[in-house]
Amino acid sequence: MDFEKAKAEARRLTDELNYHNNLYYNEDSPEISDFEYDKMLRQLEIIEEEYPQLSSADSPTRRVGGSAGEKFSPVTHTVQMASLHDSFSHSELRDFDRKVREVISDPQYVVEPKFDGLSVSCEYENGVLVRGSTRGDGITGEDVTDNLVTIKSLPKRLNNAPEFLEVRGEVYMSDENFLSLLKYQEEHEEKPFKNPRNAAAGSLRQKDSKITKQRKLDIFVFNIQQVRGADFTSHKESIDYLGSLGFPIAPFYNRFDDIEEVIEEIERINNIRGSLGFPIDGAVVKLDNIPDRTLLGSTAKFPKWAEAYKYPPEEKATKLLDIEINVGRTGALTPVGIFEPVNLSGTTVSRAVLHNEDFIKEKDIRIGDIVIIRKAGEIIPEVVSLKEHGANTLPYIFPTECPSCGSTVVKESGEAAIRCINTQCPAQLLRHLIHFVSRDAMDIEGLGPAVLEQLVESRLVKSPVDIYKLSKDDILTLERKAEKSAVNLISSIEKSKSNELYRLIFALGIRHIGQKAAKILCEHFGTIENIISATVDDYTQIDGFGSTMAESMVKYFSHTDSINLIDELKSCGVKMPEVKKTNTKTSLSGLTFVLTGTLPTLKRSEAAKMIEEAGGKTSSSVSKKTNYVVAGEAAGSKLTKAQSLGINIITEEELLSML
Repeated sequence: MDFEKAKAEARRLTDELNYHNNLYYNEDSPEISDFEYDKMLRQLEIIEEEYPQLSSADSPTRRVGGSAGEKFSPVTHTVQMASLHDSFSHSELRDFDRKVREVISDPQYVVEPKFDGLSVSCEYENGVLVRGSTRGDGITGEDVTDNLVTIKSLPKRLNNAPEFLEVRGEVYMSDENFLSLLKYQEEHEEKPFKNPRNAAAGSLRQKDSKITKQRKLDIFVFNIQQVRGADFTSHKESIDYLGSLGFPIAPFYNRFDDIEEVIEEIERINNIRGSLGFPIDGAVVKLDNIPDRTLLGSTAKFPKWAEAYKYPPEEKATKLLDIEINVGRTGALTPVGIFEPVNLSGTTVSRAVLHNEDFIKEKDIRIGDIVIIRKAGEIIPEVVSLKEHGANTLPYIFPTECPSCGSTVVKESGEAAIRCINTQCPAQLLRHLIHFVSRDAMDIEGLGPAVLEQLVESRLVKSPVDIYKLSKDDILTLERKAEKSAVNLISSIEKSKSNELYRLIFALGIRHIGQKAAKILCEHFGTIENIISATVDDYTQIDGFGSTMAESMVKYFSHTDSINLIDELKSCGVKMPEVKKTNTKTSLSGLTFVLTGTLPTLKRSEAAKMIEEAGGKTSSSVSKKTNYVVAGEAAGSKLTKAQSLGINIITEEELLSML
């Protein structure tokens, strides 16, 4: 490749990598697989090796991870949390070994699984966990201590610990918990995470640590970053030590003298990765002798004494036998492909979601075609591409009628989903009931999906109203229901009648209305009657309520079925209590605040709570409606925007004076 072509290709790759880098690290919403990203990065490395003048200081080949966001306070890492150089073939591993042996005679290597999650640092002083942070760009990360302490497998206190210890680990979501989360997201028609890595990253970076706790994250600790009060010359010995302190460490990490043995171990791990129960995307090879690592040194991005071998995603061709249509809680029609069974990553795959009509049209997928499938994140089957059309296949025609109730389906402007809008559609009933009784809605303990399915199949429950008509004897007719559990369930149903009004509004499953929006509605309108009679204009007067949410509310309560549901719930004893507004104006009533940067004495979450308790509101973004921006150290783009809009910028001390 001549210089001009190389220059153009380097620019293209840089732009592509920067785009996908932001999606992966900062948005937790990747569009391509890790393997595809790493291959592009390797292409750019090859160009920069041939033409060093094309390698800039901010090249993706020199960058580690993503940037620290503004949701959390920044943390500067004393020891850089470096990335690893990737290999994609056995010959590249042998090249790595050859370079090591040019400096180190008779090296020994430790091979361990490469966990696929979010890299974090955990700091302990005298055995007590004092701070946890994300990797960020390797130099500056985010303080996520409050969220890390919700991880049960991470020790909060160590016995026989050194004076100071900083360890590096990988926060991950187990296969079991990831599948449970996907099921929950499917039942509530939330946008699903694409793979366990993004689920873990998105869960750890929640502003509300309660959400993080619900996601049941785990961690493996795999390295000592720095330590005072202990000393090690061997990496394997240091991992053994971490295990003795109570840290969760890799289930296997073996030491080898020869690169061919290393390659055999890497392939062994590849063969069992589908059965491990946690996500990995490769294996890591590290020089075991720690003093020898200093002789090899590091580049700006990665150490020369370690190498990551990345496993390519396993892809296989299979025949599409049929397309089934599932109907969700909000009426969305989801196509599911039925395939000739094929073995992928240790399990037999015969079904995969085809997303929507646009996806099928874009790839021109037809029944009878040969398609390429793989497992996203080694767990969720997905169609990658069309390999070839089958003989005499015809373009797939998406149904114009609901397969469950026969009603005409619609595709609303700006949406990919096609929906059945019949509120009495039986296919939507079970999913709607699951949402209605869920923890954040009416919170009816003991009424899980399995019990609801039995109740629906036995025709004891045809709507949410029927839940409040159930008797102990009705419950006892269900399979495997003893008297005690029946009594407890009836008690839980009775208790839910006294729930706050916002829980009912959320439980109704109105499109675009989440729990927070339901709370705002109830605080603004006070009664269910006021909510029902409100107009689009009334709704849009509420701060944070857009036209889509307003139109969804009006549309829902324009149906007589919705009004009848409210009336019937009332007749069954569901209280729907009025939300009384206090007439006492507090010090910050009517004011909106944005918090940015590191405050001198308060965490941003603490400051936000104080503002809200004083009647004010907090927002995550600066707009013309913002009254004050509370700026701390290292305030970023929010401060700049506030200055451009002429918004009042105050310190923590000034905020406390206002309070």
